[in-house]
Amino acid sequence: MSRLVMGPFNRVEGDLEVQIETADGRVSSAWVNSPLYRGFEQILLGKAPEDALVYAPRVCGVCSISQSVAAAHALADAYGAETPPNGVHAINLIHANENLVDHLTHFYLFFMPDFAREEYAARPWHETVAQRFRAVHGSAAAEFLQARAEFMHLMGLLAGKWPHSLAIQPGGCTRAVTPRERLHLGNIVGSFRRFLEKRVFGSPLEEIAALDDIAALRRWQETHAPSRSDFACFLELADDTGLASLGRAADRFMSYGSYRGPEGATHFARGVWHDGRHSRLDIDGITEDVSHSWMAGETEPPARGLTQPDPERQDAYSWCKAPRLHGGTVEVGALARQVVDGQPLIRELVTESGGNVRNRVIARLLETARVTLAMVAWIDALRPGEPFHVPTRSLAECAGVGLTEAARGSLGHWLTIEDGRIRNYQIISPTTWNFSPRDANGRPGALEQALENTPIDDDGANQPIAVQHIVRSFDPCMVCTVH
Repeated sequence: MSRLVMGPFNRVEGDLEVQIETADGRVSSAWVNSPLYRGFEQILLGKAPEDALVYAPRVCGVCSISQSVAAAHALADAYGAETPPNGVHAINLIHANENLVDHLTHFYLFFMPDFAREEYAARPWHETVAQRFRAVHGSAAAEFLQARAEFMHLMGLLAGKWPHSLAIQPGGCTRAVTPRERLHLGNIVGSFRRFLEKRVFGSPLEEIAALDDIAALRRWQETHAPSRSDFACFLELADDTGLASLGRAADRFMSYGSYRGPEGATHFARGVWHDGRHSRLDIDGITEDVSHSWMAGETEPPARGLTQPDPERQDAYSWCKAPRLHGGTVEVGALARQVVDGQPLIRELVTESGGNVRNRVIARLLETARVTLAMVAWIDALRPGEPFHVPTRSLAECAGVGLTEAARGSLGHWLTIEDGRIRNYQIISPTTWNFSPRDANGRPGALEQALENTPIDDDGANQPIAVQHIVRSFDPCMVCTVH
């Protein structure tokens, strides 16, 4: 038996340390440490409630729009504010812009470059993959970054800037659009769609979104050359390297539901998926366990939670809290969203092999196709000349919850206002769910579970690549984790 400490990880937002214990050529236990404390929840105490719209997005410069949406939803819930349809569609477009950029940034710049490494030099696909995906020098990075820059013009038009926009408010979006600007939005999304159809998939988006079982996915793969489709390239190397056998956690998935409609329903469903069943999400069952965190306090629901550092806490090994749903660990992210939403291919993949490295990437790319098609519909639904925002009336005594889905998974803000000031503010970010430490009952977090049983040499080799694939499959954002 031996122990290995891995970290820092390259191409990961923020600081991350993973300690693994190995026995008989496999990981027997894992401990995940978020070593950077930031304290945004403390900064918000005593501030005017609307200041959350300024501070909360600065939790992260990668998913700041998601933080803006959650903060605006929390204030809207506290004030009883309503958002006009134009505001709903505009916020969805802004949010989708950021989420899809995150998905493809992960795929092209964080995940795929690992397969250009020398560890895979003997594989028949290595030279082609290295030319396409090698960090900095591969052809894919330049193509994607150009497409990304053009796609982000949508953010500039609707949100003013990125990151840390103030366009998203409790009553909607402050930026109305003209008929000409609506056409421009359509052109921006159309250009991004062409990039997806030409390079990412090599197929129309409708064809990707319609993949409804494993047999359909295999038929599609057989007719698409890896040299002409980055998705097909991924499927080929996933098969060859056994990514479907890496990184399986507890297979309990949660989604808050994402992209609200004018009537309150979400484009992707809310709920929990476990043991082949969909169940209603009870947010009152969410607690924050601090038994293994450098935090003071006890296990509490987030509305009563504290953010008070206790670096001397016994048995602690991370600044990350351990959020739990009815005492159990859940996995969040694109895979969770799609399985909860009932996407048939993803449900069959999860039924066959669970949550794993391959399935997380497939879900992320499939979601990219589905959301891009939804963006076309949201642009068509905009009605220039009608309100995009309705002013809201603040209240001195109230509380609210703002739930949304960032690219990496479920994001929640819990807000309490007393005497017109923020009395308490708690944030549970996606990576807090996925990269949590153990709880008081000794249950590991999702990544800690996913790392167990991973094949690994017992010789203390530095940064085993299988472990890196598993960590990166969750697309961690560590600066959000402890905010």
